[in-house]
Amino acid sequence: MGVERVQDIASTISEDTIPAEYIRSENEQPGITTVPNTVLECPTIDFSDPDEEKLLKQIFEASTDWGMYQIVNHDISNEAISKLQAVGKEFFELPQEEKEVYAKDPNSKSVEGYGTFLQKELEGKKGWVDHLFHMIWPPSAINYRFWPKNPASYREANEEYAKNLHKVVEKLFKLLSLGLGLEAQELKKAVGGDDLVYLLKINYYPPCPRPDLALGVVAHTDMSALTILVPNEVQGLQACRDGQWYDVKYIPNALVIHIGDQMEIMSNGKYRAVLHRTTVSKDKTRISWPVFLEPPADQVIGPHPKLVDDKENPPKYKTKKYSEYVYNKLNKIPQ
Repeated sequence: MGVERVQDIASTISEDTIPAEYIRSENEQPGITTVPNTVLECPTIDFSDPDEEKLLKQIFEASTDWGMYQIVNHDISNEAISKLQAVGKEFFELPQEEKEVYAKDPNSKSVEGYGTFLQKELEGKKGWVDHLFHMIWPPSAINYRFWPKNPASYREANEEYAKNLHKVVEKLFKLLSLGLGLEAQELKKAVGGDDLVYLLKINYYPPCPRPDLALGVVAHTDMSALTILVPNEVQGLQACRDGQWYDVKYIPNALVIHIGDQMEIMSNGKYRAVLHRTTVSKDKTRISWPVFLEPPADQVIGPHPKLVDDKENPPKYKTKKYSEYVYNKLNKIPQ
């Protein structure tokens, strides 16, 4: 018997109960803590706007004020997104033993593979989610052992999506860099340049009899520099705004952008990593496909030297290797 998967639990439990380790404390239960009947309209940005000044301003404001926004007209075809989603969904609908072939090695430091638990949770609580992690770029970082062979079109759909993301990634880093008064390439360079890692995660949230008590993913900020996410149509993403939790509006085929911890650090706190979490549904399966844009493990990340000085702008964050940052965060060690 391997690790217990949420998908298995979901298919065997009765109507109105969930195991105790999935029941959140009252200050976390979405039934109590979500602002009711209010959908948060975080900024929606038209990425094809020919007015670059306007685009720059929108991205800057959304990244400083919200840390989360949705971009539309981003040039990734609906078809490329649908294919990515179709093959991911098919993988999770395979028999359990076929998925376990891709299970992550418990002794490995890498997050890659099929799994259920990611980080130490306080009081041993668990999120209502299974996942699959694997790199999709650069080619030197890819380990195909963790790419499903079934469905047969899995690899093609993921390679195509990765290829489509490049333009969006370049443009985002450029705009974010210019917004801080840096030169266009400086942020991308600081985060690893062409060695920037694209880490895909598929989150699979099965139906849950008590969505008021459970969370899919607990409140967190992403460790990445940026995250580019596409969800399926089932509502679940929530953001924290002024200490309150709100549902984030679903926009078909938009890309949801999260500012991650490394971007906050490089900008010396100018850009804000967004605190977000995921709720689950009583009768529908929610799936999301975040791509975490991360520095290579050995890359040293700190506030950008051009943004700090000895006088007005002291560094607000420590400078350290990305691998050290990740280890501390997953093990709840103060940074």
